[in-house]
Amino acid sequence: MKIDLHTHSNASDGTDSPSELITNAIDAGINVLALTDHDTVAGWGEAEAALISHPEGAKLKLVLGSEISCQDRDGTSVHILGLLFDPNFEPLRQEMEKTRENRLTRMERIVARLNEAGIEITMAEVYAQKRDDATLGRPHLADALVARGHISNRDEAFTTYLHNGSKFYINHYSPSPMEAIRLIKAAGGVSIIAHPLASRSGRKVEPGIFAELIAAGLDGIEVHHRDNAEEEKSQLIEIAREHNLVVTGSSDYHGTGKMNRLAEFTTSLEEWERLEVRARERRVVSK
Repeated sequence: MKIDLHTHSNASDGTDSPSELITNAIDAGINVLALTDHDTVAGWGEAEAALISHPEGAKLKLVLGSEISCQDRDGTSVHILGLLFDPNFEPLRQEMEKTRENRLTRMERIVARLNEAGIEITMAEVYAQKRDDATLGRPHLADALVARGHISNRDEAFTTYLHNGSKFYINHYSPSPMEAIRLIKAAGGVSIIAHPLASRSGRKVEPGIFAELIAAGLDGIEVHHRDNAEEEKSQLIEIAREHNLVVTGSSDYHGTGKMNRLAEFTTSLEEWERLEVRARERRVVSK
């Protein structure tokens, strides 16, 4: 049983369309797939239609969700996966829209910093790297830098210019992870903290934050992810067991935008079943 609860399409910063993601997931033998684009539900309709129309669509169950961008009190980036929530719950929709709008002004300031340093790039070039309704993000800027010849690939762009410690990095508005969890739960969904320690990517929350997240209604922890080191995985499993949280594993697939491969890490059937029953309604899409 292959269950991958964290993937992206070109509705945010992935390179597969939602339809292509569905086809690739079926070809990879995945049984349960979550589509979790950043701060948007824009890819949901296409993904659902693609599943229903695919000749082998019955092999796959689709979990619709979003990866909500958040910041803790210290400005550390925290990502909360919301799954199985009502997409028409207005407070959550408004919060995601506010975050997306702030991504635009943030990108303009990052581009200005790059230009001041002699690295020529324009907002038009950044926009050219995403589909019209996609959530704007640093990967689109990375792709623009590659297209301009400043850098050879996305990974190098992040290592050189766009990592969180870079002089070009600028935070954007986003809710606290506790507020995101409360909104997801109010919308009837379930919440998972994505790659929380993630020292391999330079993004690491303090373990003390878990008490607040759990009080807000956190349902699970993404333990099995390439950015969590082995000792961190052990620490996270301990936290999950202590607080009866669901343990998930996911690819964080972005198509050709990252090295991550579909189902390179997965969630067990037992843990998925524990997670699904916490949602207010059964919203899994199947053919």
